[in-house]
Amino acid sequence: MAEPSWQETLRLRLVERNARESSYAPIIEQYRRLAQQTKLLRERNASLLRAMGTARPNPSSSTVFVPGTGDDNPVRAAYITSLESQISSLRDELATVYKTQGQNAQRLLSMNETLREKEELSRVDAENLRKYRDEIAVLRKKVEQHNELMAEKDRTAQILHDEINTLQLELSQIEDRNQTLVKDNAKLLQRWLDAKQAEANRMNEANQFYEEMQSRRAAQNQDNADTLSLNSSVSGNGEERRETGATTTNHGTPSHAETDVNLTPNG
Repeated sequence: MAEPSWQETLRLRLVERNARESSYAPIIEQYRRLAQQTKLLRERNASLLRAMGTARPNPSSSTVFVPGTGDDNPVRAAYITSLESQISSLRDELATVYKTQGQNAQRLLSMNETLREKEELSRVDAENLRKYRDEIAVLRKKVEQHNELMAEKDRTAQILHDEINTLQLELSQIEDRNQTLVKDNAKLLQRWLDAKQAEANRMNEANQFYEEMQSRRAAQNQDNADTLSLNSSVSGNGEERRETGATTTNHGTPSHAETDVNLTPNG
């Protein structure tokens, strides 16, 4: 896994500091080597001068001592000493170079190991990035499908909403017609009830009239019976009229008895 952000930031800052501080290291090393060589040369020149000062004069009274003319040549000894010191310094420098080379090799191995780890981390990050991109592509496809599904649902909902509005309009029209029919039925029922009530009233009036006629007829029959019983007791004219069967009035019109007998039950 990748390092945390703060650790990576700290590492980058340390690398920048090391690069900034080691930018003048080669120049400083060159100056150190020049100073060391200058010191060696100065010591060799000083030893040569001391050797020349202590040299013995030759038989020709020359101040220069010819090399190889004596066993103890101080110039040669000083030169050999200088060379030995140079060899020693070169050996030390070679050892330092070997040491530096070893350190550089170790650093190279460490850097190779770090590079390998970084490459491995980069490979893992690239693989994770590929997986994430694949997941993003899948999620985008799902989002597109979801958007299409939502659009289809919106269209279906709009169609259903329109159908609901249409059905509500039809329902309101049907309710209006039902209310109109209810009102018409109520009016017709009221008219039918009024007609039946009027018919019942007429029937009641007819029955009442029939009962009145029956009562009147019964009363007239009773009056006729009383009249007949009364006429049986009279003399003369009354007996002749009973024998002929003509029950007329003085003016020739039939009596109430004849008219009552011809009446129908409905009057």
